[in-house]
Amino acid sequence: MNPHETILLSARSLQQALSRKQMKTIFIVDDSPTILLSVSAILTKAGYAVEKASNGQDALARFRGGIKADLLITDLNMPGMNGLELIKEVRQLPNYRFMPILFLTTESQQARRAEARAAGASGWLVKPASADDLLNTIKLVLR
Repeated sequence: MNPHETILLSARSLQQALSRKQMKTIFIVDDSPTILLSVSAILTKAGYAVEKASNGQDALARFRGGIKADLLITDLNMPGMNGLELIKEVRQLPNYRFMPILFLTTESQQARRAEARAAGASGWLVKPASADDLLNTIKLVLR
């Protein structure tokens, strides 16, 4: 390998390391494996790091364990701890008090949206949300 190739490889490695450092992490919580898989694929393709949990209890344990997340996307209706209970608990944790939280759910009633906002939700998307709607909403809340 000649010196120019070495410099190019070093520059690429540095650029990749910087990209990873600036990459936002989105934590998805949903009891549907299909939703976790499809949303994760959309977000990964868009350049986000993704963490996943299949229920509120597991998600809360990971937050209490100090997981790094720039955004939480959660379902509302899940067995055990639902999304409202999860965000109320997460908002009590100092490191996540101001983290944006989006609901991605089949629920669309205004009363439920108001309840979610009162609990600390930043936004609401109704399933099935298109990839464009999801990514545009994420860009808005991660500014």
